[in-house]
Amino acid sequence: MNQFTWNEYKELLMEEAMLTDAWDPSENPAVTQLTYESQKVQPGCLFVCKGAAFRQAYLEDALARGAVGYVSEKDYGIPGVPHLLVKDIRKAMPSLAKKFYCAPDEELKIVALTGTKGKTTTAYFIKELLDEALERKGQPESAFLSTVEVYDGKSRQGSSITTPESMELYRHFRNAADSDISLLTMEVSSQALKYDRVLGIPFEIGVFLNISEDHISPVEHPDFEDYFQAKLSLFSRVKTAVINRNADHYERILEAAACAEQVVTFGTELDADVFGYEIRTENGKITFRVRTESFDEKFTLAMHGIFNVENALAAIAVGTVLGFEPAAMKAALERVQVGGRMEEYTSRDGAVHVIVDYAHNGLSFRKIFESSALEYPEAERRVVFGCPGGKAINRRGDMGEAVSESCVKAYLTADDPGPEKVEEICRQIAEHIDGERCSYECIPDRAEAIEKAIAEIRAEGKDSAVLLVLGKGSETAQKIEGKSVPYESDAAVVKRVLGI
Repeated sequence: MNQFTWNEYKELLMEEAMLTDAWDPSENPAVTQLTYESQKVQPGCLFVCKGAAFRQAYLEDALARGAVGYVSEKDYGIPGVPHLLVKDIRKAMPSLAKKFYCAPDEELKIVALTGTKGKTTTAYFIKELLDEALERKGQPESAFLSTVEVYDGKSRQGSSITTPESMELYRHFRNAADSDISLLTMEVSSQALKYDRVLGIPFEIGVFLNISEDHISPVEHPDFEDYFQAKLSLFSRVKTAVINRNADHYERILEAAACAEQVVTFGTELDADVFGYEIRTENGKITFRVRTESFDEKFTLAMHGIFNVENALAAIAVGTVLGFEPAAMKAALERVQVGGRMEEYTSRDGAVHVIVDYAHNGLSFRKIFESSALEYPEAERRVVFGCPGGKAINRRGDMGEAVSESCVKAYLTADDPGPEKVEEICRQIAEHIDGERCSYECIPDRAEAIEKAIAEIRAEGKDSAVLLVLGKGSETAQKIEGKSVPYESDAAVVKRVLGI
């Protein structure tokens, strides 16, 4: 990979009309590293000062470690230290990263997807389709950037964020391109769109799954319109837009997608380009037919959840755009499972069914309740859930109302409470639960809440009951007061209590 000099980065910022001032080094050093994390700085680094919480101490640490200078929106007034001042550090970051990593995004076909719910499951469906098609051609596995996992050809690791900052994105792109990978699937969050993490990235396909009120808080989006507009901005950089015909606000989504070269729709409406129909359960699995201009085939899902048909249709639409054969897509969907999503566990006597899922907002709650009602029509539903602290405040009311409509009891508990007390979060959720339709109690310890829910179902001797444990999926930590505290994982607790 080429190394560019200080002056070349300066010229880039000038060409893009971002540079407001500069203090150049006496020589023109090569920039050998680009980062905003001072503890990772090595000699030759161009250090980026970003974030509302940035402190001068971070810059001083970076300089002490050998940074050749810094990029910032302000002059920190440190004598003799080279710097490049820019209008908007967030817009400058992707430009700098793209140059540093030699535009690897242009060497890949990138499938990006956004939506309020289903992004990760759909991303796994798409990756499985891509990998099946690539394997049949003898080509390397596709790259993957998701909320749960990252694979870029050189490393496979867990993820802590839906969409990384632009410098991490371009590093993953470069690793993928250098590994002879041709296709990459990535989730794109509303925050990544709003704060320019994906600015300038050309997406081969952009998938819009759905939209509902979520991530509304002082630290995320002030209102639904701000959230919606951030999501819609995905289309400004896509070649082909793939959109859900069943989505709320479909007409607005379709209008925004018109800037793409091609628009493909999917869903269960007759006029969808990728039309799903005859959806049913057969021998414990979900089956459905798909009709497009080129085929009409029956598909089977390995995963539970009728709502996953919609996610599968999105993946099939992507595969259709890329020219994949139906046989390859069918084979992929018949085997794909996603950890922590619609994982089902049943007691030995068959009376207690537990479903573990990441569902974490009103829309996903309603979808999973509808699906469980179809799959277990005679069973009463109970739910264990909580809500993260310090963000997405509107979820508390949305989830409480959804629970009231569908469950006989709710066990309110911890779900990454962060800076807030679990009891206070539970109290706010409970304000939106109709106690006459759905009883509830607050049990701050999540494992204890699951244990009690299962014990009560057993004690009442129900012939059939479904317990939905929602929000954490396969996660093994709770975010509490700025720390990551180990947690057994919902699935592990369920299996332990059920003795399976």
